Amino acid sequence: MSTLMNAPQPQAAAPLLSVQGLTVHFPTGSSRNAPVVRAVEDVSFDVPHRSIVGLVGESGSGKTTTGRALLRLIKPTAGKVLFDGQDISGLDEARMLPWRRRMQIVFQDPYASLNPRMTVAEIIGEALDTHKLAQDRRDGRIRELLERVGLNADHRKRYPHEFSGGQRQRIGIARALAVEPDFIVADEPVSALDVSVQAQVLNLLQDLQRDLGLTMLFVAHDLAVVDYLCDEVVVMYLGRVMERGPTRLVYEAPRHPYTQALLSAAPVPDPRAPRQRILLKGEIPSPMNPPSGCVFRTRCPHADARCAEATPPQRDLGQGHYAACVRIDEITP
Repeated sequence: MSTLMNAPQPQAAAPLLSVQGLTVHFPTGSSRNAPVVRAVEDVSFDVPHRSIVGLVGESGSGKTTTGRALLRLIKPTAGKVLFDGQDISGLDEARMLPWRRRMQIVFQDPYASLNPRMTVAEIIGEALDTHKLAQDRRDGRIRELLERVGLNADHRKRYPHEFSGGQRQRIGIARALAVEPDFIVADEPVSALDVSVQAQVLNLLQDLQRDLGLTMLFVAHDLAVVDYLCDEVVVMYLGRVMERGPTRLVYEAPRHPYTQALLSAAPVPDPRAPRQRILLKGEIPSPMNPPSGCVFRTRCPHADARCAEATPPQRDLGQGHYAACVRIDEITP
């Protein structure tokens, strides 16, 4: 019995991506005293291997900035980004190049992200050339990628304007897959598409994630999409994380008032299902002058004087579920 009790316990696998205190400020002028836009403030979360983590929140919550800072498309002001155990937040461009092959992005606007003067073959082939991949079978690799995302190999000779929005997004996905990445940031990849096409692209991303063993950060404002696609969810408001955890736990028992308000406004399959809509007062504050303490307090239906005193820490609720609220014990899930 004592031998079993003293046996070492299995360790949880390290996440592929670990974000620790990520902060991104944008100065509004060249002066040292110029005000800054606090786009992302002290954000921390993990993205486990071969999982899809959703990053949700209203417009202006810092989701896209967070995703781009993880890929070093935007330089972080502070904090760490650990990719496969390596801190990449301070690497220069030369040292980042090998990591960029492992980290790719699918942009929100499939037309703006594709060079209109390049054919599909040139767009996808550019990634192969940058990383010197498949040089002896370049055309064959491009054909494979187009077929993988549901396009015809003959499409490689065409230009972006000759495709529909959904087809252009598939080209963007093929470009991201060209370098065989481990991690993809999908930055609202279906928000610019027709509703009839959104499900097709979502199913494609889900199939690719499963078949290729990809790890993905899915940025979205549509909570139904996150519920369908993501294993875990991170809820952001005004640059800070309000709540995070397994999607099922967060959706079934949201503990932060902001998460509760978002979910109360989300469409449900049965419109007759009883639920109480939580209406948020006022507008989201400016990231140049965020409220003291909890940044959500100016719109929170439960806020009191304590909420203005200090930024609430992420409280561990068990099973990987965290929320940042000083009144969490007083609020019904």
